[in-house]
Amino acid sequence: MQKITVLGATGSIGVSALSVVSQHPDRFKIFALSCNMRVAELAIQCKQFKPSFAVVSDTSMAMELKELIKSSSPETVVLEGADGLGKIASDQSVDIVIAAIVGSAGLLPTLEAAKAGKKILLANKEALVMAGSLLMNAVNSSNGVLLPIDSEHNAIFQCLPHDYASSKESGINKILLTASGGPFRTRDLNSMSAITINEACSHPNWKMGKKISVDSATMMNKGLELIEACWLFSLTPDQIEVVVHPQSIVHSMVEYLDGSILAQLGNPDMRTPIAHALAWPQRISSGVNSLDIISAMRLDFESPNLKKFPCLSLAIKAAKAGGSAPITLNASNEIAVDAFLNKEITFPEIAEIIALTLKKTILTNPDSLEAIQICDKKSREMTLKLIFEYFKR
Repeated sequence: MQKITVLGATGSIGVSALSVVSQHPDRFKIFALSCNMRVAELAIQCKQFKPSFAVVSDTSMAMELKELIKSSSPETVVLEGADGLGKIASDQSVDIVIAAIVGSAGLLPTLEAAKAGKKILLANKEALVMAGSLLMNAVNSSNGVLLPIDSEHNAIFQCLPHDYASSKESGINKILLTASGGPFRTRDLNSMSAITINEACSHPNWKMGKKISVDSATMMNKGLELIEACWLFSLTPDQIEVVVHPQSIVHSMVEYLDGSILAQLGNPDMRTPIAHALAWPQRISSGVNSLDIISAMRLDFESPNLKKFPCLSLAIKAAKAGGSAPITLNASNEIAVDAFLNKEITFPEIAEIIALTLKKTILTNPDSLEAIQICDKKSREMTLKLIFEYFKR
């Protein structure tokens, strides 16, 4: 019986993970759950899974959760804040940590899990974007395991040799990182300023939270995934090609030097990569319907339009620049997306703000968690200043 902590249990990844776990009570037991603000939803999860611990953002939320679960899950201990997240990520009873907190908030508990040698199922791409070297070193030093559960990175992992060490040794030519193209793949460039929040959050294939939905709409999400793939698979940005695939059936591909291309296909459902990583190196059922390849009829592929989606271009440049550039990119994007969701800026201004922030920020090489956090903080402050001075209506 493996005990699991789910960081970000009420988000789309967390809910999908709990769906898979619930199908295999003989294999998995929920040890701890966490959420930011969705206390009522967390209370329902606590009632079902009876975790030892539940973690929320602050004292008021903790008091509310205690009241909600006092009869349905009385043995669950409620913790709060970063200290609570650190505890449930590193507790010696935990075997698997599902890192599904959105954004930079997921970095610290993921690092704690890595230092403790846990099997980490990573959905929080920002952790690697911000602190790739630190996180990978922590995993290696503690003999932990890091398995990607983003559908694209999990697909790449499945297409690689089991003994994968490097692209050179494995004969890999390049990675084909697929992207749906989001809701605006065919939208006229001249109408992008009129995009609404509801439009940006309406993904054609995936059900996700608002922040990641906007990232998909700008294609920043694919840029962050490119940076993440560099760390996960020891690749350079030039070894990764982004390919738009609107059906989201081919989740990514690996091209080898002999001309072979291996692809992983499946219905667009996050339970598939989650189930794969939970049971790896074995296989278990995920609850996902089999792909009807005949009904799918066709698979289309095209190059991304970098003029329409400048966020992807900015991410590729940041990946090539290295150092603090990805940290600044991620920090600025989080602030800009939040400003868009609060109706302070237009959709195209997300990319404009990030570009300006990168231009005005001095590139450094942060080599410690403290240095990374300082860079992140300064980048956020710069972005907020730019929004106030140039963009805010």
